[in-house]
Amino acid sequence: MTYVRLSVSGWVCALAACLAAGAVPAQQAPARIVSPEIQANGDVTFRLRAPNAAAAAVTSGGDIPGVPFGGGLAMEPNAEGVWEVTLPAVDGGAYRYRYDVDGVSTLDPGNPAVSESNNQPWSLFHVEGAAFMDTAEVPHGAVSEVTYYSETLGRHRRMHVYTPPGYGRGEDTYPVLYLLHGAGDSDDSWSTVGRAGFILDNLIASGGATPMVVVMPHGHTGPSGRGGADGPANAFVEEFAADIKPHVEANYRVRTDRADTAVAGLSMGGAQALDVSMTDLDEYAYIGVFSSGIFSVDQDDSWRERHRTTLDDASLREGLEWIWFATGRDDFLLDTTEASVELLRGHGFDVTYRETDGGHTWINWRRYLNTFAAELFRGDPTAEP
Repeated sequence: MTYVRLSVSGWVCALAACLAAGAVPAQQAPARIVSPEIQANGDVTFRLRAPNAAAAAVTSGGDIPGVPFGGGLAMEPNAEGVWEVTLPAVDGGAYRYRYDVDGVSTLDPGNPAVSESNNQPWSLFHVEGAAFMDTAEVPHGAVSEVTYYSETLGRHRRMHVYTPPGYGRGEDTYPVLYLLHGAGDSDDSWSTVGRAGFILDNLIASGGATPMVVVMPHGHTGPSGRGGADGPANAFVEEFAADIKPHVEANYRVRTDRADTAVAGLSMGGAQALDVSMTDLDEYAYIGVFSSGIFSVDQDDSWRERHRTTLDDASLREGLEWIWFATGRDDFLLDTTEASVELLRGHGFDVTYRETDGGHTWINWRRYLNTFAAELFRGDPTAEP
């Protein structure tokens, strides 16, 4: 048997000869798909290579103008089997989407950016043009994924924590904002689609906010991650007091006095923020409720009875700097917000309520965070959204 050793150049020549003779079938990789493609004028083009699909559409959770909630934006295929659609003039912001391909929901395989929710990930894109949350040439803080053990729930859990620029280089202590997400989302949501880190970076750089630590925990507590039907409705409030807040205070340089502690949330998280704060009101100076309120406030009196002692103790309102509600005129929880504000005012609380444009979307919640965070830890806030 005779062995022939080829040099590298020899292998290349031999392979080229085989290809030319047709001995090895040539496979040309398909051209790369750019998706989403964001133009300077804000147009966004979505693409998906699916030559065997019968139908494809872009879907969203209702946050992308022009993509209906519960429906989708139909895509059209070209001759190469690439489906495409362009959404014109998308306003600056962050947006989540998925593809529906023949009834199957999937991420955009051409886009590595994702935002987690409680049940599924979303593809994510960001359009420049909203200065308060754009990525700017300013000092940036850090957002960390933090694993901790919840004694209350008997398992490991995760939170995201924002630390301001310079945190890792010094020994200063900071005030703390606990920032809660809405139903169906997760601890990842505020720092991805919510742009919380960039909002705080820009505020702090401009002198528009006090440097602070922002803690973004996971609000669903049941076996599948959710609360409610598969977990006690008050489990998060118990876990917050017993596990989340103590973990943060033991592991981060945060101030623990009332004047330097705030809690806020959107939708489900807004209701949780009210429960958390009213359970231990002497620990919170600032409370923010975005597109939310006391759920079932018009149907039963259980919330009022659960917090009766706090509501009736006027001394607990001393040192409470701000309760701030904001909800859009088109939000389905507008009536809940208004009834909740009325209930708290009826018990002597000085509540600031702002009704804004828009509905139950991240478009509003990012703006609310920008307004709320700017007034924290300054005393006597009066901000408009």
